[in-house]
Amino acid sequence: MELAEILSRESVVAGLGANSKKQLLQSMSELASKVTGVSARDIFATLKERERLGATGVGRGIAIPHGKLAELGRLYGFFASLETPVAFDAVDEEPVDLVFLLLGPGSAGADYLKVLARISRMLGAGDLTRKLRACEESAALFALLTEPAASHAA
Repeated sequence: MELAEILSRESVVAGLGANSKKQLLQSMSELASKVTGVSARDIFATLKERERLGATGVGRGIAIPHGKLAELGRLYGFFASLETPVAFDAVDEEPVDLVFLLLGPGSAGADYLKVLARISRMLGAGDLTRKLRACEESAALFALLTEPAASHAA
């Protein structure tokens, strides 16, 4: 599955402002609510519950929060670059400035895990993360994230 199938122009934001992990997850929940129609409160509760199991800050300034909601009929992706990095309880204890939120239906199985792994591999590619950090516009972020997979070496 290509990221273009789960991302939309409305689901990618450059320069998102947040002062804390909680505020970041709330902002991402509000963004996701506008696209999915699921309440921001329900999305935030799902993300908070997932974070209790273990922080989704994967290191190198990247977080991949994710969760499943029964109301969803398909996978959705949301991406934000942050105006200022925030503490996120990441494995390397570095603050986060790139966030990819993945939401899927409650019944999501292999596709959900495959997309999660793909996001992790893609964002682990140093060249792409440098390009994402250099973008100041949402449209440029969207273009980078949705260009053909071969260019990401993922």
